[in-house]
Amino acid sequence: MQSNFSISGRIVDLHQQEIYEGTVHVTNGQIKKIVREAVEATHYILPGFVDAHVHIESSMLVPSEFARLAVVHGTVATVSDPHEIGNVLGVKGVEYMVENGKKVPFKFYFGAPSCVPATPFETAGAEITAADIETLFKRDEIKYLAEMMNWPGVLHRDPVVMEKIELAKKYGKAVDGHAPGLRGEQARQYAAAGITTDHECFTAEEALDKLACGMKILIREGSAAKNFEALIPLLADYPDRIMFCSDDKHPDNLLEGHLNLLVKRALAKGHNLFHVLRAACLNPVEHYKLEVGLLRENDPADFILVDNLEAFNVTATYIDGTLVAAAGETKISFTPSEEINNFNTTPKIPEQFAVPATGEACIRVIDAFDGQLVTRESWATLQAPDGLLVSDTSQDVLKLTVVNRYHEAPPVVAFIRNFGLQRGAIASSVGHDSHNIIAVGVDDESLCRAINLVIGAKGGVSAVDGASEQLLPLPVAGIMSANDGYKVAAAYSAIDRMSKEMDSKLASPFMTLSFMALLVIPSLKLSDKGLFNGETFEFVSVTGL
Repeated sequence: MQSNFSISGRIVDLHQQEIYEGTVHVTNGQIKKIVREAVEATHYILPGFVDAHVHIESSMLVPSEFARLAVVHGTVATVSDPHEIGNVLGVKGVEYMVENGKKVPFKFYFGAPSCVPATPFETAGAEITAADIETLFKRDEIKYLAEMMNWPGVLHRDPVVMEKIELAKKYGKAVDGHAPGLRGEQARQYAAAGITTDHECFTAEEALDKLACGMKILIREGSAAKNFEALIPLLADYPDRIMFCSDDKHPDNLLEGHLNLLVKRALAKGHNLFHVLRAACLNPVEHYKLEVGLLRENDPADFILVDNLEAFNVTATYIDGTLVAAAGETKISFTPSEEINNFNTTPKIPEQFAVPATGEACIRVIDAFDGQLVTRESWATLQAPDGLLVSDTSQDVLKLTVVNRYHEAPPVVAFIRNFGLQRGAIASSVGHDSHNIIAVGVDDESLCRAINLVIGAKGGVSAVDGASEQLLPLPVAGIMSANDGYKVAAAYSAIDRMSKEMDSKLASPFMTLSFMALLVIPSLKLSDKGLFNGETFEFVSVTGL
C-alpha cells in the first residue's frame, strides 16, 4: 500500500550532479517535496536501478517472482523483451507476462517481439506478425519494438522487417537492436533503418563503430554473456549513451545480485558516480520513456537507500512509495500464477540419438566458450565402434541434440566441445529462441533419460549421472516455474551443482546450453532442423560433406 511519509538522508541528485543533505516527502506514492536541510544522515537516497534489456523468462521465474528477488538489489523496473514466451505461445504469451507483472508492485515494461519465429530455420510454437505488433503497440505497457535480430533483413530492407520498424516509428516506440559483430558500413546501414540500441557488442571496437552510427550501447553482464570488462571503459566518454543490462539471468545469479553488482564494479574501477548512475538509472528511463521516478519533485516515489558510496549495499527499495525490500529481504508476497504451455512430444528411445558412420570420421564441432554466446566451428576425429559415432571425453567432444517439442520429429544430433562432462547428460527445454529441448551428454542412454525427464514434466531442466537424476520442472510455457522464486533458485542451484560434479567447467552449464540453439548468434549452432552456420545463414553437414 502507498503511504505518506518522509525520509531523510544524503540525496544523490542525478540531474544537478550533486549530493546534499535533505528530506524527501512522499504523498500517495509521489514525491511532493524535496527539502534541502541539515539532517542526521545514515544513508544515501538515490533513484532505483532499471535493467535496460532482460528476458524475464531466462530467470525461470514468472514476472511476479522475478520482482520479489530483484527488488532486494535495488531494481525498480525492467525493460523486458518477452520473445522467449512469444516463441512458444505468441501474443497470448506476451499478454501473460504483462498481466502477471501487474500482480506485484514493480514496474515491468515490455517490448513487442520483432522476430517470432527468430528464423525460418527452426520450429517455433507461434508467430507474431506485423499486425500483432501493431495491436501490442496500442497497449501502454508495450514501450518498444524488441530486439531486431534479423539484421540481414534490415540490411536488405526486407519488406516485412521494415514494416515492423515503421510501425514502431508510427507509434513513437524505440527500436532495439541485435547485431553481433556488425561493424563499419553494415553497422551504419543497420542504424540508419531506425535501430537505436545494441546489447550484443563483445569488443570495444565494435561498440565504438555503433556509437559512431548514433546507437546507444547496453553493457551486458548476465549468466551467460559477460561483456562488462570489455565495454565499461566506454562509460567515461559516452555517459549519456551507455546503459546496463543483464539480458539473461538465471535464478541463482539473481539471488546473488542484479544491476547493483555492475554499479559496484564500475565504481571500483574508478568511474564517476554520476556516469555510473546515469547508465543504471537515468538513461533507460529517458530512452524508453518510462514512468519511473528519478528522485525529483512530482515524480513517482521510486528510490533506494544505500549505506555508503563505496560498499554500495542496498538497504531499502521503494516503488510508488511502497517499501518493497528492506535489510536484504523482499517485502513482496508470493502470489499463485496460472500455468500455460505448448508442449506436444512423446518420450524418446536411445536409438534415436545414434549417428551412423564407417570407421573413424572427421566431423564439424561447435566450440562453446564460457561467458559468451558466440561459438566457433572446429573439427575433430571420432571413433565409430559398431558403426556409430560416440562422444570422446578425452577430446571433450560430446553429443549435442535438439528435440522438437511442438510435434513429433526425429532428434537432430551434432557434436560440441568445452562442456567438460565426463559422464551423464544434462537437458533443458529452455533453448533460445524457439525453446525446443536441447541436451548434451556422454552417451545415448543418458541423453535419452535426461530428455525424457523434461518431456515428462512438459518442460524443465534435468541432469542424469548414472543412477542419480534431478529435475526442475518448468510448466509455464516449458521455460518458467510458477513456484516461489527463492525455492526455484535453490532447486536450480542444486541441479547446477550436480552438472559441475559431472565435471563441467563452465560457470553456468545450463545457461550456455540454452544458447547453443540460438541461430542468430555466430558461428555454429544446432536447431531442430540441423547444424546451422550463423555467418552464412545456411545448414551445414556434421561430416562436412
